[in-house]
Amino acid sequence: MSPIKLAIVGVGKIVRDQHLPSIANNADFELIATASRHGTVEGIPSFTTIEAMLEAVPSIDAVSLCMPPQYRYEAAYKALIAGKHVFLEKPPGATLSEVADLENLAKSKGVSLFASWHSRYAPAVEAAKTFLAGTTIRSAHVIWKEDVRHWHPNQEWIWQAGGLGVFDPGINALSIVTHILPALFLTGATLEFPENRDSPIAADLHFKSGAGLPVHAEFDWRQTGKQSWDIVADTDAGQMVLAEGGSKLSVNGELTFSAPEAEYPSLYRRFAEIVKAGTSDVDVSPLRHVADAFMLGKRKFVEAFYD
Repeated sequence: MSPIKLAIVGVGKIVRDQHLPSIANNADFELIATASRHGTVEGIPSFTTIEAMLEAVPSIDAVSLCMPPQYRYEAAYKALIAGKHVFLEKPPGATLSEVADLENLAKSKGVSLFASWHSRYAPAVEAAKTFLAGTTIRSAHVIWKEDVRHWHPNQEWIWQAGGLGVFDPGINALSIVTHILPALFLTGATLEFPENRDSPIAADLHFKSGAGLPVHAEFDWRQTGKQSWDIVADTDAGQMVLAEGGSKLSVNGELTFSAPEAEYPSLYRRFAEIVKAGTSDVDVSPLRHVADAFMLGKRKFVEAFYD
């Protein structure tokens, strides 16, 4: 089978750090075009809009959309209408309704739609899921705290309505939680909003399962020093810690699994699989929890924050 002719829309930091190396090392894809207001990729035809790109390069088979979520629906709609397979960076949209509409459109056009959740492909996540499936979970605690000034310097879109604020990284934790733990629902939340921002800088969330399993999640964008991306579960087999964003698994203080990070290569392997199979992969459960937090959460206003 010849390579899938791929285009990227939105050439920013995540594309340069993750998408481009993953595509270059995957024989199932050939990058043939990009569209971005400012970014380009050396040696690849570039355009400033997706419309211009789709018109000029009709041989495109698939499009990876890497712009902020507030602008993703319109681009995805145009790509799907043109009969292209679509890879959605996380989160897949600014609203659940947008993603549902795109999923229906992809089905009607006979193309694949992929709502990617890169943290689910962290190396120790499957090992954690297997461990938890073999025991009884008593409680779980999610600690996802990082410094927004380091990871998103001068990125205003994340502070705007629809940018998700601290849920931009927090949804990574939720993507793992929804994969390794039983189905949960939100029972309470407090969201901290800086006085000068439209999206939260911190969130404190409480969930439980139908069987009463309690799960507490803490998200914060004001962390200094060591960054925290950990999921701790107390079980009948001892304490499990899935640490460093899902890269390391420990049980009762003993490291049981560790491997190099390979999230985006795994995402592109999965995208190739569903394109070849003629299917879609659109799980919105992490985004549903975020929507529930905005619906149920109490708002607490804190001092103005400047990035």
